[in-house]
Amino acid sequence: MYEKGRAWIELNKENLRHNVRLFQKFLPESTALMPAVKANAYGHGDILISKELQKLGISHFCVACAEEGVRLRRAGIKGEILVLGYTHPENFDLLREYCLTQTIVDYAYGETMAAYGKELTVHIGIDTGMHRLGESSDHISRICRLWEFENLKITGVYSHLCTSDGETEAEQAFVKLQERRFLRAVQYLKDSVNAEFSTHLQGSYGILNKKLLSGNYDYARVGIALYGALSEPSQSLEQKFDLRPVLSLKARIGCVREVSQGEGAGYGLAWHAPSFRKIAAVSIGYADGIPRALSNKGHALVRGKKVPIVGRICMDQLLLDVTEVPEAVSGDEAVLIGKSRDAEIKAQEMAVEAGTISNEILSRMGERVRRIAV
Repeated sequence: MYEKGRAWIELNKENLRHNVRLFQKFLPESTALMPAVKANAYGHGDILISKELQKLGISHFCVACAEEGVRLRRAGIKGEILVLGYTHPENFDLLREYCLTQTIVDYAYGETMAAYGKELTVHIGIDTGMHRLGESSDHISRICRLWEFENLKITGVYSHLCTSDGETEAEQAFVKLQERRFLRAVQYLKDSVNAEFSTHLQGSYGILNKKLLSGNYDYARVGIALYGALSEPSQSLEQKFDLRPVLSLKARIGCVREVSQGEGAGYGLAWHAPSFRKIAAVSIGYADGIPRALSNKGHALVRGKKVPIVGRICMDQLLLDVTEVPEAVSGDEAVLIGKSRDAEIKAQEMAVEAGTISNEILSRMGERVRRIAV
């Protein structure tokens, strides 16, 4: 089947390599990358991306759930795969069968894992203020007791920063507070437990804004930035770091038709032509990950020109006003994310128009959108 027949994603391997080298250069030599390949590698394709990362010497990965880890193992991905989220006890056997490292999400969960009886490799999550997963850093003696469970092979301890993308003084101060809590917990554990373990704290923004942090860690869990995107536009970060987008999203124009002034188009006739217009039906819709919130306000590129989305986005199609591109014809490419000649739309620009962040835009890309490495 022709892979570029309807809607597809192009993955720029050279840009991925560039971003990996950029982060490796930026981090201390003692800190290894632990890329987040959860949510299908932020929509990029977890197996394809992980295999490419493996070629670059990456040997640590993190995922959201055991099922994602199993999928990678079955595809031949080696090295450590850390499950960041909760795994039901009924699936503990999967952790062992596929050599996955499980996060201890709190002390009670550690007790459940201990009751399982068989050896499990784990990292301890420590809550330093986000109040999501992890045992509270205030309960450090309880965390120490996890080493008493003989079947738990504890190889790492980590936390997660929740305001490292913020620019206010309060947000930056909270990053520093979280690190102090984490470092205090780590030091207490080192003084109290006769065992070695790795540490990790930074996500993408914890790396990009590393000036806020004082410690060095064994791993850095780079996520959205590895794929050359930021959660939201940041002129200062974009100028400082040469991050290169890995993903381009494209679709075919199915047909082009003329609409007279006053005529409506699409479901509910939610758009009416202000004058004589040419509109193109494009073979991609919300089932493919295009937010319906972009109805009547998103954009795409056709033959190097930025054109508006008009009408309601459908499950499988959307409409573009291509009046300013008179040469547009059936079979042309419409670029939703990426470059067309000298024009470009970034994922974070689409996210702003949709009222969300690029993480959501990218991770929602549908399975029927082909992923093609270029």
